[in-house]
Amino acid sequence: MNITARVTKDAQVRTLSDNRQVVNFSVAINDSYKNRQGDKVEQTTFFECAYWISPKVASILTKGTVVELTGRVSARAWTGNDGEPRAGLNFNASNIKLHGGGKKPEGTQVVKTGQTSEQGENKKVTAKEPEDDMPF
Repeated sequence: MNITARVTKDAQVRTLSDNRQVVNFSVAINDSYKNRQGDKVEQTTFFECAYWISPKVASILTKGTVVELTGRVSARAWTGNDGEPRAGLNFNASNIKLHGGGKKPEGTQVVKTGQTSEQGENKKVTAKEPEDDMPF
C-alpha cells in the first residue's frame, strides 16, 4: 500500500534488546468530503509508523515533512488507562520517498557539484544555507 502523508513529530530511533534498531514516527493524512446534507467534513487519519531498514533516515523525518510511504497497514486495539476501548493504525514502511517540507537542522551544509568550462573537471563548492527563507 502507498500513502502520502505529513510527519507529525520528529522520528525517534529505538534499539531493541537484540540490538536491532527501528525508526518510529507518526504521520497524518487530511481528507475532506461533503456529507449528504452538503456540509464539508474534514477528517484526519493518523498512522504510527515503523521503518526497520536504516536508522539514518530518522534525521530527515522531521515534523512537517511530506513523505510517500510504501508498506503494510495493520490495525491495533487496546484499552486505555480510563478503561475505554481505543483503536489505531500502524504502518510498517518498506520504502520512504521525501516530498519536502519539514524543518532543516541549523548550520546545514549544501554541497553542489558542477563542471567548470575552463578546467573540464568536477569541483565541489560548499555553501551555507541562508539565514532565512526570503531572498530579499
